[in-house]
Amino acid sequence: MLNGGKTFRPFPARCPSDETLRFMTTERYNPRAVEPRWQKAWDEADLYKTETDAPGEKYYVLEMFPYPSGRIHMGHVRNYAMGDVVARYKRAKGFNVLHPMGWDAFGMPAENAAMQNKVHPAKWTYENIDTMRAQLKSMGLSLDWSREFATCDVDYYHRQQMLFLDMLEKGLAYRKKSKVNWDPVDMTVLANEQVIDGKGWRSGAEVESRELVQWFFKITDYAEDLLAALDQLPNWPDKVRLMQKNWIGKSEGLMVRWQLAAETAPADMSELTVFTTRPDTLFGASFLAVAADHPLAAKAAESDPALQAFIEECRRTGTSAEALETAEKKGYRTPIMAVHPFDPDWKLPVYVANFVLMEYGTGAIFGCPAHDQRDLDFARKYDLPVTPVVLPPKEDPTAFSIYSEAYDGEGTLYNSRFLDGMAPAEGFEAVAKRLEHTDLAGSPQGERKVNFRLRDWGVSRQRYWGCPIPVLHCESCGVVPEARENLPVKLPDDIDFEKPGNPLDRHPTWRQAKCPKCGGEARRETDTMDTFVDSSWYFARFTAPKADEPTDPQAANAWLPVDQYIGGIEHAILHLLYSRFFVRAMKACGHLDLDEPFKGLFTQGMVVHETYRDGREWVSPADVAITEAEGKRSAKRLSTGSEIAIGGIEKMSKSKKNVVDPDDIIASYGADTARWFMLSDSPPDRDVIWTEAGVEGAFRFVQRLWRVLGEAAPHVAGADAAAISDNEAAMALRKVAHRTAAGVAEDIERLGFNKAIARIHEFVNGLATHLAGLSADSDPSLKAAGHEALTILVKLIAPMMPHLAQECWQVLGHDGFVAAKGWPAIDESLLVDEEVTLPIQINGKKRGDLTVPAAASKADIEKAALESDVVQRALAGGEPKRLIVVPGRIVNVVV
Repeated sequence: MLNGGKTFRPFPARCPSDETLRFMTTERYNPRAVEPRWQKAWDEADLYKTETDAPGEKYYVLEMFPYPSGRIHMGHVRNYAMGDVVARYKRAKGFNVLHPMGWDAFGMPAENAAMQNKVHPAKWTYENIDTMRAQLKSMGLSLDWSREFATCDVDYYHRQQMLFLDMLEKGLAYRKKSKVNWDPVDMTVLANEQVIDGKGWRSGAEVESRELVQWFFKITDYAEDLLAALDQLPNWPDKVRLMQKNWIGKSEGLMVRWQLAAETAPADMSELTVFTTRPDTLFGASFLAVAADHPLAAKAAESDPALQAFIEECRRTGTSAEALETAEKKGYRTPIMAVHPFDPDWKLPVYVANFVLMEYGTGAIFGCPAHDQRDLDFARKYDLPVTPVVLPPKEDPTAFSIYSEAYDGEGTLYNSRFLDGMAPAEGFEAVAKRLEHTDLAGSPQGERKVNFRLRDWGVSRQRYWGCPIPVLHCESCGVVPEARENLPVKLPDDIDFEKPGNPLDRHPTWRQAKCPKCGGEARRETDTMDTFVDSSWYFARFTAPKADEPTDPQAANAWLPVDQYIGGIEHAILHLLYSRFFVRAMKACGHLDLDEPFKGLFTQGMVVHETYRDGREWVSPADVAITEAEGKRSAKRLSTGSEIAIGGIEKMSKSKKNVVDPDDIIASYGADTARWFMLSDSPPDRDVIWTEAGVEGAFRFVQRLWRVLGEAAPHVAGADAAAISDNEAAMALRKVAHRTAAGVAEDIERLGFNKAIARIHEFVNGLATHLAGLSADSDPSLKAAGHEALTILVKLIAPMMPHLAQECWQVLGHDGFVAAKGWPAIDESLLVDEEVTLPIQINGKKRGDLTVPAAASKADIEKAALESDVVQRALAGGEPKRLIVVPGRIVNVVV
């Protein structure tokens, strides 16, 4: 005790002492002894190995596989514990369950480690895999380790190269020049998500916008299908489907051709085409803007050095939507003027702007500042007109004005000539019809068009540690696919990381190859594939990980789609969208026959923890002691004894050192306790706050359950199930057991793990009451019911705490593995209440309860209520003004 308060550690630094363990061996449940013993037994029995042709309906449960960063974290514990509960429960229900594990092993972190630690990426990766595999095995996960692979295994990326060639043959892979984010220090392309505040996420260098020839997958071929099929995924979270819909970004609009004023237009350029979803606002236009790499901008810059300099400045801005949104809106006014489609005397200036991209629409926009915030900011900066053309409901048209915020809501069109008085949708149609029938240089000036925000997937990465793209460059034949018999194209082992950039570009011999078409000299493609490619089909490879082809179609079609996929919300868009594209591409190439990879999707919350700071230095929870006194909490640093600050609760991260090592928790409390706490503390889709008090509470429950079962086991062992009778105590116990089993099953089916655990807590409390005083001389029926109830309890905890369940299974005298036994058989008759208790309200306030037969009619309930003492007293001999009965819910009497 300290200052009259309580001192504790955020988590133990050491395992229990040998003296404590000796006490636990005789008096308490000892996870340090039990868990490794049963894990060894499960491994020796190949208990969780899956055979495709085994009996039972197939069920595939998969958690997003981890990157082998070095050690698992508590987020992994939560994620894989959830999946393991589902896998174990489904096995108990008779399903043939596939529950595999692998490693998402390519990527920049391994190359960074190679540069920093002078170690080969393969060595770093496989050492990390060995460490993390041992950690996952210590959790007691029911994984089929025989199917394990890493995406950096040659065997895996060989098949990925086969897929690439198939997609190239089908026209789903191609090369083109594209604008990319280029890190001039790391000398590689960066994904938009790797550009942070305009700088490379690793190097911190100012990112440049460059045009490079890149490899792409033609995901846009499936844009409409990917969008429409989201409505056929009812077992996906609504928020994920919405995020994907927004990312795909279907928009119906109009292609409008703007004539350029001849006296201002560059030679051979007479018009500018703009795609717009709001043609109804054309009368609010005050400028046009084109992307810096638009042909019109390039033409205008030929005679304007200042414009050329501005274009170069734009190229130094990242290409991500976030970069465009947050960057200051800048433009360069060209001398070019555009003629308004509905008024030949109305001419608008044409700008080159940094917020317009060639990749979206046509690379050109018309600005309507009153009704688009980005356009408004631009107009205010360059003193352009702001004319509102949509009048909000109930606003006075003579007084309504736009100031610092654009209006983008519904309303009525005004200041719009022939559109005045129309709703925006009507205005859209009116403009579309006019421009479709207006001739400009022999063609309609307007054309309806469906556009998508989704762009083709650029898969080229200028790095070593990735899957080589299996093509060659031949002076005579051009770009040539590698011959299939020459696959795999293996990464060379002898590489040099002394300089930044892609080591494959500098390798003295690896690039040299023979053209499979003409036999002449050729050079290999040195770009490797985006790691999102690796994770976009791994779930299919798990169905037949040793197949010579990318899949065994028969096995893939039998197991897929994945019945339950579990992972973080951060993968809601790219990984899931790319995986959806991949199954469509693989279907087109004959590798499987399905349209969606994941039937059910669940996105779990994060694991969060308090943070601690000593001045500007973050402090690990392992180095902190918390003191509670008089309602106040304070913290000391154990290594120095100094007072430190307690910060906010945040996602566990190495940078803030608020991580808890799963190894320490498992060594101190056992894997089952860690799993139980992770599953019980909060709804699985919400964040869980890791606390020492929480994990200690879970450990106390483990000991309580062990004690309740251990005290009763000697008296119920060998009990004859046939001895169960209508004994009141026995029947009460059986009802609790069977109702709990039915409820836990429903909860797990809905992934409500915390609710299932709450039921089990109540069940254990009930068992402690029902079995109190049980002895060898107790009624045989009660002993038999007790044995049945305890057996049910063990089966219920088996998915969550498999080691404890197996130990309890043995204590109860059962043979074999509880994991191989079925879910408790439910006696439906025990789930039906013979009587129900309804609250009685008098004038809306509860005054008592009414117990009636469960099958009682509304008239029966009314009669019983009026005869009850509480209602008789309230009526005092009178009649009720009103009597409201909701069968099964409530009785309300108005007096």
